Parts: sequence; C-alpha cells; structure tokens
Amino acid sequence: MGDVVAELERAGLEVRSDPGTRGMYASDASLYRIPPLAVVRPRDVDEVAAALAVARATGVPLTSRGAGTSVAGNAVGRGIVLDFSRHLNRVLEVDPEARTAVVEPGTVHAVLQKAVIPHGVRFGPDPSTHPRCTIGGMIGNNACGSRSLAYGRTSDNVAGLALLTAAGEKITTGPSGVTGAASVLAGVREAVDAHLAIARTEFDRFGRQVSGYAVQHLLPERFDLTRALVGSEGTLAVITRATVKLVVDAPVRVVVVLGFRDIVAAGEASPAVVAHGPTSCEGLDSRLLDVLRARRGADAVPALPRGRAWLFVELAGDDPGEVEARARRLAADGIGDDALVVTDPATQARLWRIREDGAGLAGRAPSDKPAWPGWEDAAVPPDRLGAYLARFDELVASYGMTSAPFGHFGDGCMHVRLDLPLDQPGGTKVMREFLTDAAKLVGEFGGSLSGEHGDGRARSELLPHMYSAGALKLFAGVKHAFDPGNLLNPGVLVDPDPIDADVRPAGHFSLPRLALAYPHDDGDLGQAVHRCTGVGKCRADNAAAGGVMCPSYLATREEKDSTRGRARVLQEVVRGELPWSHPSVHDAMDLCLSCKGCASDCPTGIDMATYKSEVLHQTYAGKVRPRSHYTLGKLPFWARLAGWTPRLANLATRLPGVRGLALWLAGVDKRRSVPAFARRPFRRTFEPRTGGKPVVLFADSFSDAFSPEVAEATVRVLRAAGYEPRLPSGPVCCGLTWITTGQLDKAKTILRRTVTALAPDARAGLPIVGIEPSCTAVLRSDLHELLPGDDDARAVAGSVHTLAELLARTDGWTPPDLSGVEVVAQPHCHHHAVLGWKTDADLLADSGATVRRLAGCCGLAGNFGVEIGHYEVSVAVAEQNLLPALDAAPDAVVLADGFSCRTQIADLRDRPAVHLAQLLDR
Repeated sequence: MGDVVAELERAGLEVRSDPGTRGMYASDASLYRIPPLAVVRPRDVDEVAAALAVARATGVPLTSRGAGTSVAGNAVGRGIVLDFSRHLNRVLEVDPEARTAVVEPGTVHAVLQKAVIPHGVRFGPDPSTHPRCTIGGMIGNNACGSRSLAYGRTSDNVAGLALLTAAGEKITTGPSGVTGAASVLAGVREAVDAHLAIARTEFDRFGRQVSGYAVQHLLPERFDLTRALVGSEGTLAVITRATVKLVVDAPVRVVVVLGFRDIVAAGEASPAVVAHGPTSCEGLDSRLLDVLRARRGADAVPALPRGRAWLFVELAGDDPGEVEARARRLAADGIGDDALVVTDPATQARLWRIREDGAGLAGRAPSDKPAWPGWEDAAVPPDRLGAYLARFDELVASYGMTSAPFGHFGDGCMHVRLDLPLDQPGGTKVMREFLTDAAKLVGEFGGSLSGEHGDGRARSELLPHMYSAGALKLFAGVKHAFDPGNLLNPGVLVDPDPIDADVRPAGHFSLPRLALAYPHDDGDLGQAVHRCTGVGKCRADNAAAGGVMCPSYLATREEKDSTRGRARVLQEVVRGELPWSHPSVHDAMDLCLSCKGCASDCPTGIDMATYKSEVLHQTYAGKVRPRSHYTLGKLPFWARLAGWTPRLANLATRLPGVRGLALWLAGVDKRRSVPAFARRPFRRTFEPRTGGKPVVLFADSFSDAFSPEVAEATVRVLRAAGYEPRLPSGPVCCGLTWITTGQLDKAKTILRRTVTALAPDARAGLPIVGIEPSCTAVLRSDLHELLPGDDDARAVAGSVHTLAELLARTDGWTPPDLSGVEVVAQPHCHHHAVLGWKTDADLLADSGATVRRLAGCCGLAGNFGVEIGHYEVSVAVAEQNLLPALDAAPDAVVLADGFSCRTQIADLRDRPAVHLAQLLDR
C-alpha cells in the first residue's frame, strides 16, 4: 500500500489513505469487506490519466466512484479509487436549442437539473437518489428512475462520451462517430462478429434488461459505442465527460393511486395501467409503509385507497383539463380495488417522497431485523411481473425471511432488501443459496438479474443463470478489447468474484456496559449502526425537502463527515476491529453536530447524535476529558453559580486579556461572543398566580440564565390562552449538555431528579410545556434512552408539549393577527427531528404571517460551534441556508426558538431573532 500511495503522490495526485476511509467509498460497505488502498481526487483529465498510469505500473486495480461504477449493491471500491465528488463535477455547457448539456462525470443529478431547468428543459431519467447520484454513476449502471416510461433509460439520454482506457488512450463517442483507440474498436468488432447470432437474440428482449454488457448496440447494423458503454459499470473505461440529451417536461401532472389486495395483484395490473400512457407506474407494498408508520407515526403516510399494495401512477400533459380527465378515466377503469386522484402538488410530493425513501425504508425488514442488499433490482417482462412476484414471495418465505417489495412496476422492475441471516452461523452460505435460487427464478421468467443497478460483485457470478456460455464469452471479448490487463473494476461482469467472497459476517457483537438503551434496536448498538444501508441521502442537499441531514458533510464534502461514513466506522467498532478511542473513530465523530437531523431525515432511522454520545462516554469514562466537557458540558451548573453574581461573571468574559484566557481555558473559540448572563434569572422573578388551567413550565437553563425575556413572553402567552403556568416543585434540568459531551452517568442522575420533580404533575394529567426545543426534545425522546423502563419517565415524556402544540389543542384560542409580517424561520434541528415543526407552521399560517421556513442546521448546534476547532465548519454550515436567507430578507422578523440558533444569528449577522412566544406576544 505504501508503494502505491507514494507513486500516486509522486504523480502530484491528491490522495487519501487514512484508515478511517476504509469501506466508506461504497454504498454497501456494510455488507462487503473490501477497503480501498488509496482514494484519489483527480482535479482534471490529466490526473485521471496519471492515476491510470500508476495502476498500470503497480498492477493495482482501479475503480471510479461517481464516474462509471454502479453505486447500489455493487460498487465496493478496491485498489485505487477515483473519487469525483470534489473535482470534475461541473456542468460545462447547456444548449437549450439542441437540448443537450455537457457535464463532468461527478456532476450530481440535482445540480444538472438546477442548471438546465431555467432553460425550460431537464434531464429525463430521475432515480430516487437524484439529490446525490452522479451522472457518471448513472451512466455506469444505466440508471432509469421512476419516469422511465416517459424518458427511457440513461442509455436513451446520452449523446456522447469522452473516456480514458486503462492504457491511457482517449476515446470520444458521439453522433459523428468514434475517434481514438482504433485497436480497441477492432477488438470489439472482432468479438461481436464471432457471436453475431447471440448478440441478436439474447439481448434487448425487454426494456429493463440491464445485466451484462449492452452488446446489441455493437452489432454492425446499429453500431453505437455510446449506448454500449452505458451500463458497463466502470469495467471498460473511465468516463471524463458526457454529453447528455435534455427533454421538455410536461407542465401538468396528476397522480392516480390505485389500491390492490396484495403486491401480486398490483404487479398483474401494471400492463393495463401502462396502456393509459403514464409517465410513471410505481408499486409499493403495505409492508414498506408499515415500516414508515412505525418509525414516524400514522401521519407520515397520506390517506391512500383501501388495499395492501398500491400503484402510484403519474399522467402528464400540457392541458390541465385533459390530464385530469385521463386520470379520472384510469381511476374509473376498474383496474384496482379502489382509486384516488391526487391533483394537489404538495400531496403528490409527499407520495413521491415515500417512494424515494423506499431503499432506506426497506433497510428494515417486516420482521424488524436489518435488511441487506444483494438482490436489489431484478426485472422481468412486465406482463409476467405478477406471477414473478408471487413466486418470489414463496421463495423468500421458504428461506424463513421477509421482504417489502417496491419498484418500477410499469417496467417490470422490483426493488427489495432481505433479512438474510448473516448474524447466524452459516448465514453467508444461506445468502449464496438464496441468491442462486433467485437468479434461477429470474432466468425462468426470461428476466434480468438487474433492472437498473448493474450486476457488480453482488450478482455477476450469477449471470450464467440468465445468459448462455456464448454470451459470457462475448462479454469477455469486449472486456479484453478495452482492458486486456483487467485493471478496471476487476471481479465484475467478466471473470467475476464469488458473490460471497468478501461478505462481512454480521453476527451479534457483545458490547458490555453500554450507557444508552437503544430501545428501537433491542438494546443492540451493532444492530443500530447497521441500520445504515448506504443509500447516501446524508450526502445530498436535502434543503428542498426541508431536511437537516447532514450539515457537516455539506460543509466539508468529506465522506467521513457524512452519516454514512460515521456509521461505517462505528460498524468497525462494534465488530471489535477498532477501539472506541481509535483516532479514526474520533476523526469521524468530531464534526458531527449532534443535530439529530439523521434521526428524522435518514430513511433507515440512524441517530448519530445518540451514537456520538455513546462514543464519548465510552472513550472518556474515568479519564481526563477535553476542557470543553468541564465547561460547556456542565454549563447549567456554571450558569446557576453565575446567577448569584451575574455582573462579575459577565465582566470576566469582557475584560481585555482576561477574556482570551477565560475562553481558552473553557475550550471556546476566541472568535465567539459569550452570551451575557441575565441580571436576574427567570426563576427568581417568576410570580405564580391563581386561576386559569394549570400547566407546568419547564424553564430550562438557557431560558432561565440567558434569555429570561423568552420565558416571560411564554408566561404571558399562556396566560392569555387561559392557562396558569407554574414551575416544577424542585430543581430541574434536562442534562442536555452532559448528554452531548458523553457524560451519561451524570446525565442519568440529573434526569432521574428531574423526573422525580415532574412525575406527580404528569400523572395528574398536567401538560409540561418546554421553551427551549433541544431541552424539550430530551424530555420527549432521550428519556427513553437514558431511563429505559422507568414508568415515571414514560409518563413525563408523554406529557411534554411545545408551546405551539399546547396552543393548537386549546379550545377557543386563536393566534394574533400577523398579516403583513414577513418571517424568516429557522427551526431548531431537534425541533425538526424529534418534536416536528408542522404544528408551528400551521399556527403561523393561521396567523396570516408570510413565513419562509429554512432547511438545514444553523451551524452552532449547542456547544459544537463554540468549541475550539469547529468555528470554520460552524460558519460553513450557516452559509448553506441560514445566512443567504437572512441577507435576502433584511427587514424580516427572524424566528428562532433555539438559543443556539439565536446566538449564531447574532454572532454572524448581528441581528436579533425571536422565539415563537415573543412573536405571539407582539
């Protein structure tokens, strides 16, 4: 490895070889154990050529991430991995008249769409991973997406390619023909000429036949090297540039949801649906939606027609009346047991979001066990889909497993993940036997092992169950013509690796004395971190959907700083391959903001904030901690002390010379302001009254010591709504700062004391109203992690409300008239992830205010952005959404319930922000 890295560095390449990157450069590194030797980020085509030269010189294989290698179930990087996420990721040219765009391979699909949509055009294929998948990756596996009925596969939407072969030769393809590498072309033609009958009969039998090479495009009568290279999974050449075709999107869309008794009936009905000319026909099983409801509540799924399976059907056109009439004819056609026509774009978006999250939701099987990739996207001719689904369900049941199928039913393509018994002795053997039987079943139906993800390491060995020996020899001939040294992504398609060669055993891993309960994972941290299925939503900008995850990755663009990257490292910890204290672990966890965005936004249910607390607890238990753990981590304690002499405490943070030393000792970045302690804490000024419906006000440490005006406004709003707030009978604290710094034993002690104080009121049915969102979220959620099985804790958690939640259920209360008030709202991340901000949004809508709700994290995130070493990332996170929105609306009222959010806004824009209570108290 050292020699390879040295050669790459001598070539002037940017190389990553940190052990913390092992297994991170593939979506399914949770299933496979194939660490890359080195990860290279080429800045231009010359550097791609230099990396290829090193591969040739050392004999080390090369794979490309985001430029020709499939990323779903297959793309485990080995050898030298080219990472195009940092460079070679631009849209170079847009020609609206010709309806083409020229892009570099690392260009994210959503970035391309953002560049071309203002011109009235778009790139047709739209995989559910569109916020993070790259055009190069789509070309590598011939991705299709939900609207392939209208726009076809990626191979139908690529006009030309620029490539480098393993030998470093340049090839360009396009409408005018092919230039470069004449010897390669001669070898390709020779291979095809030797197998003409096979190329004409075994391929292109139906639209989703993606497995293997698309050799039908190499026939002499239709030779099209561009389309033949699409779907070659990085085994033939490295893509350096692509010219893609663009389409004009129909402006009107209506969705028809059809309900069926089961998924088999839905599959059987799909050809009749396709006859109505939809742009999309997607199938979902109730087993998938049950997982979603279990995770996010019944309201997570909009009202659907009766049934246990559904087809989401989209019709599109130019005339609203004509499209709706077509939709209603489909709904009345009797194809399903029940039907619903959806014209509201917001409801349509909610339905499509469920479909887009399918791969993540399927990461948890109906058995509530982890569901693994391996058999992801088989396809059969659409008229045989229903029968195939019935037989597939029987096959799964015969192995004692469960699944929740979904997919592109109009094309005959089914997606699924399975609770393979990889945690049991002999689990890998069972995996091999099942995949072999599944491949035989697909072959029996005349189908394709892959319908859009490619074969990769997961299925290439199974190709003989689909293709003849002659077809496999044809593949080998094409591969040899392009890559005679077998340097590019070896082990895939030609001379494949065994499907179980590099599978990680799952197993049960004993982790004694865990501090947290992990109630959703049976107390098993291993099961919790293996929720990550690598779908990579954490690598996307989720702002368009109002998401938060993952702010650190958006700031650094480093895989190790994504939720997925952190999950990979923690999987090595639970396996015993890395100790808690290993530098790679802390390097990965350091920039986690503990925002909990992944807890709500990741479709698999990862909660990295909780796992980070466990890491810090295990690492520093009984040891000397970082300075900030003693200061910021115990902030409520110091705030109570400062409350007796606030002027002296404030003076210490403002005197020249003293301030710098005090901040350094506290582990606080000197560029940060220090919020002033209130002259009189709220608890000392609060005067209870009689009358009104009693509620308990949870006056947290931040509201008490730093922002008593927020607590006072909350009291006035509650009284105006007919309530009489009172404070708990004893001292209370949520322990949040101890939790985020991993001081979990102390956090439990604090929370037990708090629960003791609040439990009598909770059992008496009194609402407990929180002020600070993060503290409220602790009482709603973290209590179950820290005090599992405690009946008093359960009662307290069930009684906790936000201010908006209590007001929304108060008979006769209406919000004040805020018509004409422009509001920029920054929901606290924990509010978004744990409590939900919809009630607040509805309340503000009823008030008449004009509200722009911001997505993403503010970047301060409690103690994170204050600590030395985090300032730059904290600001970079704020620059994603918060700061541009503030600058665009200089006169708007800024709404931020979180104390840290208000602090960040004051620090970076010197602008006041208000709590919801203060806005309602206007």
